[in-house]
Amino acid sequence: MTTYGTIPTSSGGGSNLEYLSRAKERIKTGLGTRRPWKEIFNLRSINFPHGVSEAYKRIKTNTGYFRMNYAIIVLFILFLSLLWHPISLIVFVVLMAVWLFLYFLRDEPLVIFHRVIDDRVVLTVLSVLTLVLLLLTDAKMNILVAVLVGIVVILIHAVLRRTDNLCLDEEGAEAGGYLVASPS
Repeated sequence: MTTYGTIPTSSGGGSNLEYLSRAKERIKTGLGTRRPWKEIFNLRSINFPHGVSEAYKRIKTNTGYFRMNYAIIVLFILFLSLLWHPISLIVFVVLMAVWLFLYFLRDEPLVIFHRVIDDRVVLTVLSVLTLVLLLLTDAKMNILVAVLVGIVVILIHAVLRRTDNLCLDEEGAEAGGYLVASPS
């Protein structure tokens, strides 16, 4: 039986302190599934690709491998751009709660109508929902510029970050990467 790292709960009614403790633990483990920031900013792994096809392969592999890190980067840039727009910032904070529960802190696959929803689908739907709801506020230009800056930052990193030293699992291989034995 697979539990996907679920946190055991007591059979009692549960107090607020127990609930907060479980939430804190879920935040730690949920954010722990992202790749280490040292790995994303490893300067020895940065170089220019030899051609367009290698650049495309790097983008595909790195976006699959660093997906959660890239989402955090774009959301942080978006947050910074909304600091002077209080209504947009409130909408963004509410959406961040949705992001936390549906993407960052899930310890089990998302199941809707007895179907398992892939993380890439959740990421895409949440991204579109965030953009649409934020564009309904008065900070359209800030939001568009922030998202474009985030995409440019991600693309630059994905192109420049070598993929030969990434240790991808089966899920990463399905996302366009490949399996690499980790050095001992």
